[in-house]
Amino acid sequence: MRVLVTGGAGFIGGHVVDQLAEQGAEVVVLDSLAAHAEPPAHLPDGVDLRVADLRDADTVAHAVGDVDAVCHQAARVGLGVDLDDVADYVSDNDLGTAVLLRALWRRRFTGRLVVASSMVVYGEGRYRCTRHGTVAPGPRSVADLDAGQFEPSCPHCGAQLSWDHVDEEAAPDPRNVYAATKLLTEHLAFAYGRETGAAVCALRYHNVYGPRMPRDTPYAGVASIFRSALARGAAPRVFEDGGQRRDFVHVGDVARANVLALGSGWSGALNVASGEPHTILEMAAALCAAFGPVAPPPVVTGEYRLGDVRHVVASPRRAAAALGFEARVPFAAGMAEFAHAPLRAAGMRTSPQGVAPS
Repeated sequence: MRVLVTGGAGFIGGHVVDQLAEQGAEVVVLDSLAAHAEPPAHLPDGVDLRVADLRDADTVAHAVGDVDAVCHQAARVGLGVDLDDVADYVSDNDLGTAVLLRALWRRRFTGRLVVASSMVVYGEGRYRCTRHGTVAPGPRSVADLDAGQFEPSCPHCGAQLSWDHVDEEAAPDPRNVYAATKLLTEHLAFAYGRETGAAVCALRYHNVYGPRMPRDTPYAGVASIFRSALARGAAPRVFEDGGQRRDFVHVGDVARANVLALGSGWSGALNVASGEPHTILEMAAALCAAFGPVAPPPVVTGEYRLGDVRHVVASPRRAAAALGFEARVPFAAGMAEFAHAPLRAAGMRTSPQGVAPS
Protein backbone atom coordinates (compact mmCIF):
# COMPACT_ATOMS: atom_id res chain seq x y z
CA MET A 1 0.00 0.00 0.00
CA ARG A 2 1.25 3.47 -0.89
CA VAL A 3 0.09 6.13 1.59
CA LEU A 4 0.34 9.91 1.48
CA VAL A 5 0.81 11.46 4.95
CA THR A 6 0.36 15.23 4.94
CA GLY A 7 2.28 16.85 7.77
CA GLY A 8 4.24 13.60 7.97
CA ALA A 9 7.38 15.22 9.34
CA GLY A 10 5.48 16.66 12.29
CA PHE A 11 4.74 15.36 15.76
CA ILE A 12 1.81 13.02 15.18
CA GLY A 13 2.37 12.60 11.46
CA GLY A 14 5.95 11.49 12.04
CA HIS A 15 4.85 8.71 14.37
CA VAL A 16 2.21 7.62 11.85
CA VAL A 17 4.96 7.43 9.21
CA ASP A 18 7.13 5.34 11.56
CA GLN A 19 4.40 2.76 12.09
CA LEU A 20 3.41 2.63 8.42
CA ALA A 21 7.03 2.08 7.40
CA GLU A 22 7.43 -0.64 10.02
CA GLN A 23 4.48 -2.45 8.45
CA GLY A 24 6.03 -2.26 5.00
CA ALA A 25 3.92 0.50 3.47
CA GLU A 26 5.35 2.86 0.87
CA VAL A 27 5.04 6.34 2.37
CA VAL A 28 4.91 9.73 0.68
CA VAL A 29 5.30 12.67 3.08
CA LEU A 30 4.11 16.17 2.16
CA ASP A 31 5.34 18.79 4.62
CA SER A 32 6.58 22.36 4.27
CA LEU A 33 9.08 21.86 7.14
CA ALA A 34 8.43 25.49 8.13
CA ALA A 35 7.72 24.41 11.71
CA HIS A 36 11.10 22.67 11.92
CA ALA A 37 14.28 24.39 13.04
CA GLU A 38 16.31 21.85 11.03
CA PRO A 39 15.57 19.06 8.53
CA PRO A 40 13.96 16.10 10.32
CA ALA A 41 16.34 13.22 10.98
CA HIS A 42 13.66 10.85 12.25
CA LEU A 43 11.98 9.97 8.96
CA PRO A 44 12.63 6.32 8.06
CA ASP A 45 14.79 5.40 5.09
CA GLY A 46 12.83 5.08 1.89
CA VAL A 47 10.21 7.72 2.71
CA ASP A 48 9.42 9.91 -0.30
CA LEU A 49 9.58 13.42 1.21
CA ARG A 50 7.99 16.25 -0.79
CA VAL A 51 8.78 19.66 0.76
CA ALA A 52 5.92 22.01 -0.06
CA ASP A 53 3.01 23.87 1.45
CA LEU A 54 -0.29 22.01 1.35
CA ARG A 55 -1.79 24.93 -0.58
CA ASP A 56 0.68 24.39 -3.45
CA ALA A 57 -1.78 22.85 -5.92
CA ASP A 58 0.79 21.50 -8.39
CA THR A 59 2.87 19.70 -5.76
CA VAL A 60 -0.24 18.29 -4.08
CA ALA A 61 -1.53 17.01 -7.42
CA HIS A 62 1.73 15.14 -8.00
CA ALA A 63 1.80 13.81 -4.42
CA VAL A 64 -1.65 12.20 -4.69
CA GLY A 65 -1.02 10.81 -8.17
CA ASP A 66 -0.38 7.17 -7.32
CA VAL A 67 -1.35 6.68 -3.67
CA ASP A 68 -3.84 4.14 -2.37
CA ALA A 69 -4.71 6.00 0.84
CA VAL A 70 -4.31 9.43 2.40
CA CYS A 71 -3.65 10.27 6.06
CA HIS A 72 -4.24 14.02 6.43
CA GLN A 73 -2.39 15.32 9.49
CA ALA A 74 -1.33 18.75 8.20
CA ALA A 75 -2.66 21.69 10.21
CA ARG A 76 -1.81 24.80 12.11
CA VAL A 77 -2.34 23.61 15.67
CA GLY A 78 -3.10 25.12 19.06
CA LEU A 79 -5.55 27.66 20.38
CA GLY A 80 -3.75 30.60 18.77
CA VAL A 81 -2.84 33.90 20.39
CA ASP A 82 -5.86 36.04 19.46
CA LEU A 83 -8.19 36.71 16.55
CA ASP A 84 -5.34 38.24 14.58
CA ASP A 85 -4.53 34.57 13.75
CA VAL A 86 -7.94 33.85 12.21
CA ALA A 87 -7.01 34.24 8.53
CA ASP A 88 -3.88 32.10 8.97
CA TYR A 89 -5.78 29.29 10.69
CA VAL A 90 -8.54 29.23 8.09
CA SER A 91 -6.06 29.37 5.21
CA ASP A 92 -3.74 26.67 6.56
CA ASN A 93 -6.35 24.27 7.85
CA ASP A 94 -9.37 24.67 5.62
CA LEU A 95 -7.99 26.06 2.37
CA GLY A 96 -5.19 23.50 2.65
CA THR A 97 -7.74 20.71 3.09
CA ALA A 98 -9.75 22.02 0.15
CA VAL A 99 -6.69 22.01 -2.12
CA LEU A 100 -5.96 18.42 -1.11
CA LEU A 101 -9.54 17.31 -1.72
CA ARG A 102 -9.65 19.03 -5.10
CA ALA A 103 -6.49 17.18 -6.14
CA LEU A 104 -8.03 13.89 -5.02
CA TRP A 105 -11.25 14.68 -6.90
CA ARG A 106 -9.39 15.44 -10.11
CA ARG A 107 -7.58 12.13 -9.76
CA ARG A 108 -10.91 10.34 -9.17
CA PHE A 109 -9.55 9.02 -5.90
CA THR A 110 -11.92 6.65 -4.09
CA GLY A 111 -9.42 5.11 -1.68
CA ARG A 112 -9.17 5.47 2.07
CA LEU A 113 -9.06 8.98 3.59
CA VAL A 114 -8.26 9.50 7.28
CA VAL A 115 -8.22 13.06 8.61
CA ALA A 116 -6.93 14.43 11.90
CA SER A 117 -9.58 16.19 13.95
CA SER A 118 -9.70 17.15 17.62
CA MET A 119 -11.69 17.05 20.82
CA VAL A 120 -11.99 20.85 20.51
CA VAL A 121 -14.91 20.42 18.11
CA TYR A 122 -17.05 19.50 21.14
CA GLY A 123 -16.41 22.73 23.03
CA GLU A 124 -17.30 21.86 26.60
CA GLY A 125 -17.68 18.16 27.28
CA ARG A 126 -20.83 16.47 28.53
CA TYR A 127 -22.43 17.61 31.79
CA ARG A 128 -25.30 16.47 33.96
CA CYS A 129 -27.55 18.44 36.28
CA THR A 130 -29.29 16.56 39.09
CA ARG A 131 -32.53 18.32 38.16
CA HIS A 132 -32.35 18.74 34.37
CA GLY A 133 -30.28 15.76 33.27
CA THR A 134 -27.82 16.20 30.38
CA VAL A 135 -27.31 19.89 29.67
CA ALA A 136 -25.05 22.02 27.46
CA PRO A 137 -23.62 24.95 29.43
CA GLY A 138 -22.86 28.12 27.51
CA PRO A 139 -19.42 29.75 27.32
CA ARG A 140 -18.01 30.76 30.68
CA SER A 141 -18.26 34.48 31.37
CA VAL A 142 -15.31 36.79 32.00
CA ALA A 143 -16.91 37.86 35.29
CA ASP A 144 -17.08 34.26 36.54
CA LEU A 145 -13.54 33.48 35.44
CA ASP A 146 -12.19 36.67 37.03
CA ALA A 147 -13.93 35.62 40.25
CA GLY A 148 -12.32 32.17 40.14
CA GLN A 149 -15.61 30.45 39.33
CA PHE A 150 -14.30 28.01 36.76
CA GLU A 151 -16.91 25.26 36.86
CA PRO A 152 -19.80 25.74 34.39
CA SER A 153 -23.29 25.84 35.86
CA CYS A 154 -26.64 24.55 34.67
CA PRO A 155 -28.08 26.98 32.09
CA HIS A 156 -31.57 26.32 33.47
CA CYS A 157 -31.19 26.51 37.25
CA GLY A 158 -27.59 27.60 37.88
CA ALA A 159 -26.76 24.47 39.88
CA GLN A 160 -23.34 22.83 40.00
CA LEU A 161 -22.86 20.28 37.21
CA SER A 162 -21.03 16.97 37.13
CA TRP A 163 -18.97 15.97 34.07
CA ASP A 164 -19.67 12.90 32.01
CA HIS A 165 -18.00 11.13 29.09
CA VAL A 166 -18.61 12.77 25.73
CA ASP A 167 -19.23 10.52 22.74
CA GLU A 168 -19.24 11.15 19.02
CA GLU A 169 -23.00 11.84 18.97
CA ALA A 170 -22.50 15.04 20.96
CA ALA A 171 -23.42 18.18 19.06
CA PRO A 172 -20.32 20.10 17.93
CA ASP A 173 -19.79 23.44 19.66
CA PRO A 174 -16.42 24.91 18.59
CA ARG A 175 -15.44 27.78 20.86
CA ASN A 176 -12.26 29.11 19.25
CA VAL A 177 -10.88 29.60 15.76
CA TYR A 178 -8.80 26.42 15.75
CA ALA A 179 -11.83 24.39 16.79
CA ALA A 180 -13.95 25.92 14.04
CA THR A 181 -11.33 25.07 11.41
CA LYS A 182 -11.07 21.45 12.56
CA LEU A 183 -14.83 21.02 12.40
CA LEU A 184 -14.88 22.43 8.87
CA THR A 185 -12.04 20.06 7.94
CA GLU A 186 -14.32 17.19 9.03
CA HIS A 187 -17.27 18.55 7.04
CA LEU A 188 -15.18 19.01 3.90
CA ALA A 189 -13.77 15.48 4.16
CA PHE A 190 -17.18 13.93 4.73
CA ALA A 191 -18.59 15.88 1.78
CA TYR A 192 -15.83 14.38 -0.34
CA GLY A 193 -16.78 10.92 0.88
CA ARG A 194 -20.44 11.43 0.01
CA GLU A 195 -19.60 12.70 -3.48
CA THR A 196 -17.11 9.95 -4.34
CA GLY A 197 -18.03 6.94 -2.22
CA ALA A 198 -14.62 7.04 -0.54
CA ALA A 199 -14.47 5.82 3.06
CA VAL A 200 -13.63 8.82 5.24
CA CYS A 201 -12.70 8.64 8.92
CA ALA A 202 -12.13 11.67 11.17
CA LEU A 203 -10.10 10.91 14.28
CA ARG A 204 -10.86 13.31 17.13
CA TYR A 205 -7.63 13.38 19.12
CA HIS A 206 -7.74 14.18 22.78
CA ASN A 207 -4.66 15.57 24.57
CA VAL A 208 -1.75 13.97 22.72
CA TYR A 209 1.72 13.88 24.26
CA GLY A 210 4.98 12.04 23.75
CA PRO A 211 8.44 12.13 22.17
CA ARG A 212 9.19 14.72 19.48
CA MET A 213 6.59 17.24 20.59
CA PRO A 214 7.68 20.76 19.60
CA ARG A 215 9.19 22.66 22.49
CA ASP A 216 9.02 26.28 23.62
CA THR A 217 6.00 27.30 21.58
CA PRO A 218 2.63 28.64 22.79
CA TYR A 219 0.95 26.64 20.01
CA ALA A 220 1.95 23.27 21.49
CA GLY A 221 -0.18 21.18 23.80
CA VAL A 222 -0.13 21.77 27.53
CA ALA A 223 2.07 18.71 28.13
CA SER A 224 4.76 20.16 25.87
CA ILE A 225 4.50 23.58 27.50
CA PHE A 226 5.01 22.03 30.95
CA ARG A 227 7.85 19.81 29.74
CA SER A 228 9.58 22.79 28.11
CA ALA A 229 9.31 24.72 31.37
CA LEU A 230 10.95 21.90 33.32
CA ALA A 231 13.78 21.71 30.78
CA ARG A 232 14.45 25.41 31.48
CA GLY A 233 14.39 24.81 35.23
CA ALA A 234 11.05 26.59 35.58
CA ALA A 235 7.89 25.42 37.29
CA PRO A 236 4.91 24.46 35.12
CA ARG A 237 2.31 27.21 35.35
CA VAL A 238 -1.13 25.66 35.76
CA PHE A 239 -4.05 27.85 34.73
CA GLU A 240 -7.36 28.19 36.56
CA ASP A 241 -7.29 26.01 39.68
CA GLY A 242 -5.79 23.00 37.92
CA GLY A 243 -9.03 21.03 38.16
CA GLN A 244 -9.72 20.94 34.40
CA ARG A 245 -10.13 17.33 33.30
CA ARG A 246 -8.66 16.02 30.08
CA ASP A 247 -7.83 12.68 28.51
CA PHE A 248 -4.08 12.36 27.86
CA VAL A 249 -3.25 9.87 25.13
CA HIS A 250 0.26 8.83 24.05
CA VAL A 251 1.34 9.69 20.52
CA GLY A 252 2.23 6.06 19.85
CA ASP A 253 -1.37 5.10 20.55
CA VAL A 254 -2.63 7.92 18.34
CA ALA A 255 -0.41 6.79 15.48
CA ARG A 256 -1.67 3.23 15.89
CA ALA A 257 -5.27 4.49 15.69
CA ASN A 258 -4.42 6.12 12.36
CA VAL A 259 -2.89 2.93 10.99
CA LEU A 260 -5.92 0.93 12.11
CA ALA A 261 -8.24 3.48 10.50
CA LEU A 262 -6.28 3.31 7.23
CA GLY A 263 -6.82 -0.43 7.18
CA SER A 264 -10.51 -0.34 8.04
CA GLY A 265 -13.68 0.50 6.15
CA TRP A 266 -15.11 2.67 8.91
CA SER A 267 -16.62 6.01 7.89
CA GLY A 268 -17.42 8.69 10.46
CA ALA A 269 -15.89 10.36 13.48
CA LEU A 270 -14.09 8.55 16.28
CA ASN A 271 -12.63 9.69 19.60
CA VAL A 272 -8.98 8.76 20.03
CA ALA A 273 -8.48 8.75 23.78
CA SER A 274 -7.16 6.68 26.65
CA GLY A 275 -10.42 6.52 28.57
CA GLU A 276 -8.51 7.54 31.72
CA PRO A 277 -9.19 11.21 32.61
CA HIS A 278 -6.83 13.29 34.74
CA THR A 279 -6.78 16.91 35.82
CA ILE A 280 -4.24 19.34 34.42
CA LEU A 281 -2.72 19.65 37.90
CA GLU A 282 -2.40 15.86 38.19
CA MET A 283 -0.61 15.80 34.85
CA ALA A 284 1.77 18.57 35.88
CA ALA A 285 2.52 16.87 39.19
CA ALA A 286 3.16 13.50 37.50
CA LEU A 287 5.51 15.14 35.02
CA CYS A 288 7.40 16.97 37.77
CA ALA A 289 7.73 13.81 39.86
CA ALA A 290 9.05 11.84 36.89
CA PHE A 291 11.44 14.64 35.88
CA GLY A 292 13.34 14.20 39.14
CA PRO A 293 14.13 15.91 42.44
CA VAL A 294 15.46 19.05 40.75
CA ALA A 295 12.06 19.78 39.24
CA PRO A 296 10.19 22.67 40.89
CA PRO A 297 6.59 21.83 41.78
CA PRO A 298 3.80 23.17 39.57
CA VAL A 299 2.40 26.60 40.35
CA VAL A 300 -1.36 27.14 40.17
CA THR A 301 -1.81 30.67 38.82
CA GLY A 302 -5.55 31.24 38.52
CA GLU A 303 -4.99 32.63 35.02
CA TYR A 304 -7.32 31.57 32.22
CA ARG A 305 -7.76 31.74 28.46
CA LEU A 306 -11.24 32.73 27.34
CA GLY A 307 -11.35 30.13 24.57
CA ASP A 308 -10.55 27.24 26.92
CA VAL A 309 -13.16 24.84 28.23
CA ARG A 310 -13.37 23.20 31.63
CA HIS A 311 -13.77 19.45 31.17
CA VAL A 312 -13.56 17.27 28.05
CA VAL A 313 -13.48 13.57 28.91
CA ALA A 314 -13.92 11.15 26.03
CA SER A 315 -15.74 7.91 25.57
CA PRO A 316 -13.41 5.56 23.65
CA ARG A 317 -16.05 2.87 23.10
CA ARG A 318 -16.83 3.55 19.45
CA ALA A 319 -13.16 3.42 18.38
CA ALA A 320 -12.81 0.10 20.20
CA ALA A 321 -15.81 -1.33 18.35
CA ALA A 322 -15.02 0.17 14.93
CA LEU A 323 -11.22 -0.24 14.82
CA GLY A 324 -10.35 -2.55 17.67
CA PHE A 325 -8.42 0.42 19.10
CA GLU A 326 -7.62 0.67 22.80
CA ALA A 327 -4.85 2.80 24.23
CA ARG A 328 -1.94 0.75 25.51
CA VAL A 329 0.28 3.31 27.25
CA PRO A 330 -0.82 3.92 30.88
CA PHE A 331 -0.80 7.50 32.14
CA ALA A 332 1.97 7.02 34.75
CA ALA A 333 4.27 5.14 32.37
CA GLY A 334 3.65 7.62 29.58
CA MET A 335 4.45 10.61 31.77
CA ALA A 336 7.56 8.92 33.13
CA GLU A 337 8.79 8.45 29.56
CA PHE A 338 7.76 11.92 28.44
CA ALA A 339 9.62 13.59 31.31
CA HIS A 340 12.90 12.61 29.65
CA ALA A 341 11.86 12.19 26.01
CA PRO A 342 13.48 14.35 23.33
CA LEU A 343 11.47 17.34 22.15
CA ARG A 344 11.68 18.87 18.69
CA ALA A 345 13.09 22.35 18.26
CA ALA A 346 10.31 24.50 16.85
CA GLY A 347 10.95 26.52 13.71
CA MET A 348 9.34 29.64 12.33
CA ARG A 349 5.57 29.65 12.04
CA THR A 350 5.71 31.26 8.62
CA SER A 351 7.71 30.96 5.42
CA PRO A 352 7.41 32.27 1.85
CA GLN A 353 5.40 29.11 1.10
CA GLY A 354 3.07 29.59 4.09
CA VAL A 355 2.74 28.06 7.50
CA ALA A 356 4.07 24.62 8.24
CA PRO A 357 1.52 21.86 7.81
CA SER A 358 2.82 19.69 10.63
